[in-house]
Amino acid sequence: MIGRKNTGRASPVLLVLLALGFFFASYNFLSIIIHNKASNSGSWVADRLDWFDPIIGVPEKVKRSGNFNSKFHVALTASDASYSQWQCRIMYYWYKKIKEMPGSDMGEFTRILHSGSPDKLMEEIPTFVADPLPEGLDRGYVVLNRPWAFVQWLEKAKIEEEYILMAEPDHIFVNPLPNLADGIQPAGFPFFYIKPAEHEKIIRKFYPKEKGPVADIDPIGNSPVIIKKSSLEEIAPTWVNVSLRMKDDPETDKAFGWVLEMYAYAVASALHDVHHILRNDFMLQPPWDLNVGKKFIIHYTYGCDYNLKWSSFREN
Repeated sequence: MIGRKNTGRASPVLLVLLALGFFFASYNFLSIIIHNKASNSGSWVADRLDWFDPIIGVPEKVKRSGNFNSKFHVALTASDASYSQWQCRIMYYWYKKIKEMPGSDMGEFTRILHSGSPDKLMEEIPTFVADPLPEGLDRGYVVLNRPWAFVQWLEKAKIEEEYILMAEPDHIFVNPLPNLADGIQPAGFPFFYIKPAEHEKIIRKFYPKEKGPVADIDPIGNSPVIIKKSSLEEIAPTWVNVSLRMKDDPETDKAFGWVLEMYAYAVASALHDVHHILRNDFMLQPPWDLNVGKKFIIHYTYGCDYNLKWSSFREN
């Protein structure tokens, strides 16, 4: 047997030829898949808005290597209400002041207007006009238009940056914001009131047991989140579907209330096996946080009510 060990060995030339053949076959196969996906991606919403599939698309599994552009596109979803317009003008002003500071990875800016028609800020703030959901589908819960608007923007807009920061009108940038994501792993802010584990019975309607424990769902909303554009493209359609199903379920709607769409994003990202780096320094929320320090965003969501005896805080 020892004397025959070399008789079946292939020549180095043959091995090289086989390797090259395998490479070109794999490349052509993947090109066909990518081309087919790109040609069909634009029509799924109109056909599937009333249909639920917990997973649409396959998340990226391989972390990027080598040099890359860490710039992120700032995407702000908003309505055309006067209050929202006022907030957007303030937010955009501070974006422009902070963008060019050392340590900032901010790229371009887009206000994603989900009211369906242009408004008076079109010339002042770079804006993409998205269609709202069909009439009555949001049941008066206007932020349900947010995931649907992101789907349209991602499909139709030309976005140069590889990453996206999902932001809201009541955000003010106070320190240069670097790209907090790590390769394909996005970064998000943990909200103390998003508690998936405390709502396991409800969560299981949308996150089946075979996906894993409810504790795997991050305590976040979609904003603020810095995420790879390719990952968000996979998550956004699922985010739409989960949001609509949650709103359509009376028990879920009652339990989650005004943060329903936040829970929907958390569940949708977990369904795609996307888990976020939780950054407490991403944002501060007065009156609970008293100092800016090295944090990056002020979230002024809480209104302050005063009388002669005491003050209270409420969510706007």
